Order: sequence, then C-alpha cells, then structure tokens
Amino acid sequence: MGAHRMSEWKLKRFWQAANVADAEGGYAVQLDGRPVKTPAKTPLVVPTRALADRIAAEWDAVGEQIDPAAMPFTRSSNAAIDKVVHQRAEVADMLAAYGDADLTCYRADGPRGLIARQAEFWDPLLDWADTKLGARLIPVQGVMHAPQNPQALRVLSDQVHALDVFALTAFHDLVSLSGSLVIGFAALHDLHDPQTLWRMSRIDEQWQEDQWGKDEEAQEMAARKESDFLHAHIFFNLSRQGQ
Repeated sequence: MGAHRMSEWKLKRFWQAANVADAEGGYAVQLDGRPVKTPAKTPLVVPTRALADRIAAEWDAVGEQIDPAAMPFTRSSNAAIDKVVHQRAEVADMLAAYGDADLTCYRADGPRGLIARQAEFWDPLLDWADTKLGARLIPVQGVMHAPQNPQALRVLSDQVHALDVFALTAFHDLVSLSGSLVIGFAALHDLHDPQTLWRMSRIDEQWQEDQWGKDEEAQEMAARKESDFLHAHIFFNLSRQGQ
C-alpha cells in the first residue's frame, strides 16, 4: 500500500541486533532493546510472533543504510498501523466495490478461444464464491457494466468488513492487483496456491501474449505486480500464524 516518502527512511544502521518482545496487543520489534516505530511514530506492534520475527529479520539484514524496498514486511505493517487502522471502513468499502465489477465477471464476446478460456478458469471461481462465500455473481459479456445482485454484494461486503486491520492490508493488494474480489477471497482461503490464482487474474493478458508475442515492459510490470501479490499472501498468513 504505497511507499512511504524516502526522506523518512534515510537512516544509517545504528543498532547491533533486532529482536522481538511481547507487547500489549501482540509483538514488538526492537533494535538493541529500543522499540521500532512506524513513520507516524507509533510503536511497530504486530499480531503474531511469526510476523514479528520476519520483520526483525529484515532489520537484521540491513547493511549500512536502510533500503525500504528490501523490507516489504516492515512496509506492509507500517501501512496497516499508520493508514488502514485510521481508514478501515473506507478501505473495506473500496475493496467490496470490486464485487460489482469483478474481473471474473467480465467476459469477452469473442474470439471463441478466449471465451472458452475465461469460462474454464473463472466459472469454477464463481461457483466456489457461491458455495463458500454465499454470493452468486453473474458473468456478463462485453465491457459495459451490468450491476450484480445487491444481496450477493452485501454478503461479500460483510466478509470484507469482518477482516482485521492486518488481513485488510494484505487483502487490499490481493484484490487491487488482481482486479477481483473473488480472487482476493480465494487467496485468503487458499483455494489454490497464490501463483495459480495470479495466473487466473491474467487470462486476458496471457491470451494477448499468445496472439501477439511478449512486450518486455509489460512483462516487467506484471512481474512486479505478481511479486507484490505473492508478498501480500505471505503477509496475510504470517499475520494469522499461531493465533
């Protein structure tokens, strides 16, 4: 969820060792016994020992200077504490809105091969959402928006709002990167491994590549997004582990 301004981070390494300590509400990460703070100066406290250990490992791995790009678990936890805590309902509403325009519901009206491929991968996802999440979304052909059943959207929205702050932080990336609320939930429920779910969100792009060949720039961007998607899945699992 958005990189922090670099200026806040230009710190040289001043600590010998990072460690994890019990704290109110979870586990704190400390540097030489002093608590790590978020960019908004809140103590970095996370819900599970597993996540705290991963963050401490990032701080232990720092060379001479902090490089936020090499510290994704610290960054995601900062986002949860500094941003999502204060805008939880808004973030949940924004993500729930994907259900009314879910990637898996937007079907091509040609060519036949693409229609078949979308149905092969996306129909089972919609069936799963019906049985597991209790919401039946209906696919539509073409790019015009067709509203979904409000009852189904409400059921999905309630489940988004039920996520805790750390889960919601991970879910933000799983949904916004894939373009699909259904794929986001499938990732939380481990319906398939995250690489498979990511590929399911790229059916259209893969079809274009198969027809026209690969575009290097587009591939680089897709690789970055895939890496962020996979990170979000790990972050979610770590924020749950042992709870």
